Formats: sequence, structure tokens, C-alpha cells
Amino acid sequence: MTPKTFIIGNRNGVMWVKFNRPEKLNALTFEVYEELKQFFLKLRDDNESKIIVITGQGRGFCSGGDINEIIAELVKMNPKQHWDFTKITCDVIGNIRTLRKPVIAAINGAATGAGACIALACDIRIASDQAKFAFLFPKVGLSGADMGACYLLPKVVGLGKATELLMTGDIIDSQEAYRIGLVNKVVPSAELERTATEFANKLLKGPHFSLCMTKDMLNQELPMGIDQALAVEASIQALCMEHKDFIEAYNAFKEKREPRFNQT
Repeated sequence: MTPKTFIIGNRNGVMWVKFNRPEKLNALTFEVYEELKQFFLKLRDDNESKIIVITGQGRGFCSGGDINEIIAELVKMNPKQHWDFTKITCDVIGNIRTLRKPVIAAINGAATGAGACIALACDIRIASDQAKFAFLFPKVGLSGADMGACYLLPKVVGLGKATELLMTGDIIDSQEAYRIGLVNKVVPSAELERTATEFANKLLKGPHFSLCMTKDMLNQELPMGIDQALAVEASIQALCMEHKDFIEAYNAFKEKREPRFNQT
């Protein structure tokens, strides 16, 4: 849990993950991808971290793959090497989505290419008014189907808008991102960290088990039909009713006090 390529810090149960190549707008390298993949896998067993916040140092959130350190190398690689690389990039997204903890993106600046996909994979996106977004893959001769974008983006912004963004690679600002539902809220740049902290702390006070189950169900029900989804939700909600947080919420209501939820 000591990555070399980004900064981490646990603030009372909130794990902050900060991209740390500000001079490159936090462009990714092969090493960063590998460390992100392993880090989010290990977070599953980190009992000290209940909420995760991802952000960037400097003016950028993450500008995607570094042109010199990734793109220039990819054009020299063989098909097997290409597959090995794209598998790692998709594992990063998979490990964020399947982590049974809320993940918040505090998007401080440009989130483009792979950076936009990482933000998209998070559960909540809070953007600075300086943030910009672009799924740039068509502009470099690649498919918009990268790092889960063709799966997740239509579910967040709708098929029509997702098609436009993934086929054109156009850049949109934070207000447009908010209008189409790509981000949950936009705040002045100076207030981004405070707002993300407040939101993380709000979730931190909630019932951790219930939040984990909610994220699980949001993931699992995406491809389901209504009948299957209703059956699964009935079983999961019944399971939550067996948990002590459910009883605590009821007792707190009766006693007119804030609930003291279990954090395991």
C-alpha cells in the first residue's frame, strides 16, 4: 500500500488517491496503470479505508496515456503486447467498479482519454468549474470502446449523448458535463477538496454494509431484466434487514437521535 507513482493518504477512514505527475497533467505510464490495478485490488482488504477519493495534483485530473511513455511504445508492440496492455487498463476499471466501497472522483482539471474513463468508473463525480472531459480515442485512431466507456457511458448519460462523445472525441466543459449527467455536481475550484471531503464524510457516517450492498446491486443489475432485478433486490434487502444497522436505525428513530452505524 505504498505506491511510487501516486500519493495516498488516509484521513479518518477516507482514502485519498492523488495522481502525481502535475507537469504532465497527470498523464499515465505503464507503471501507473500497474500500480493502480494492484492498489484498488488491495483496497478490498484494507479495513481502515471506507471511502475512496481520487483526484490529481496541479491543473489536471488525468490526461490519459502519456504520449512519449505509452503511445510511442505501443506503436512498436506486437498484438500479444497490445492485448497485455489493454487487459491491464481494463483491470483498473474493473477493480474500481468491483471495490465494495464508494469511490468519489474529485475532478480538478482535464479528465481526458483514460482519465475520463477512470472518472467514469467512480461512483460519484464532483467537478471543479475548471474541469474538462473528452473521450479522445477516435482522435488517435482507436475505438471509443476503451476501458469500459461503451458499457458505462450510455448508462450515465444515455445512448445518444454517449455515441456523440465516443465518436467525436469532443471536449466538453464541467457545466455541459453536469447538464448531461456525467458529473453529480460542479463547484468552484477552490472549494473542490472541501466539497469532496464533506461528501465523503457524509457517506462515512452512513451504514457501511448497506453502502457496499447498494454498490454491488448497482453493478449486478445493470444487465438484468426487471423480473430478475426485483428478485435479487428482494433477497438483498431481506439480508440487510438481518444486519444490526437496520435495528440501530429503528432504535435511533424511536430515541430521536442520530444512528450510530457499524463501520464493518
